[in-house]
Amino acid sequence: MTHTRAIRSPEQRKKDVLARLAEEVDIWVASAGEDGSPYLVPLAFSWDGADIWLCTRLTNPTGRNLSTGGRARLAFGHTRDVVLIDGEVTTLSHEDVPAPAIEEFAGKSKWDPRKSGPSYVWFRVRPTSVEAWHEEPELVGRRLMRDGVWVV
Repeated sequence: MTHTRAIRSPEQRKKDVLARLAEEVDIWVASAGEDGSPYLVPLAFSWDGADIWLCTRLTNPTGRNLSTGGRARLAFGHTRDVVLIDGEVTTLSHEDVPAPAIEEFAGKSKWDPRKSGPSYVWFRVRPTSVEAWHEEPELVGRRLMRDGVWVV
C-alpha cells in the first residue's frame, strides 16, 4: 500500500484534533459495564477548550456505565484518520453544568437536553490521554496528551 499523505508534525496533529473537537457534532463513546462488557455508541458532544460534554439518559447502558465507571474512551472518524481520547468522567445534573457548556452543546447539536426531561444527565469528560494518527506512518509520535497534559 502506498501512503500519499505527508506525515504531520505533533504540533499539526494537535491543531487538527482541536479543530475536530470544535467542528464535529458527534463522537464515539466507549464505556464498560460493571461486569466489564464493552458498550459503544455515538453521542452528540461539545468541547469547551478543557472538557468534553456529553448528555444522555442515566437509565441507558451508556449513562449507567459512565456514571459508575468514571472513565470513557472517545473516538472520531474512520480507521485511517484516528483520534482516541481517554478521560475521567463526572456526572452532573442540568443545574450543575455551566450555562455556556449547555448553550454550546445545544447550539452545536441542535438539541437542548433540558427540554427532554429529568432522566437526562450530563457527563463531563476531562481528557487524560489523546492520540492521533493517519495510517501506519504516523503511529510514531501519536500520543499528544499524557496524564491530562498536552505533550506538544
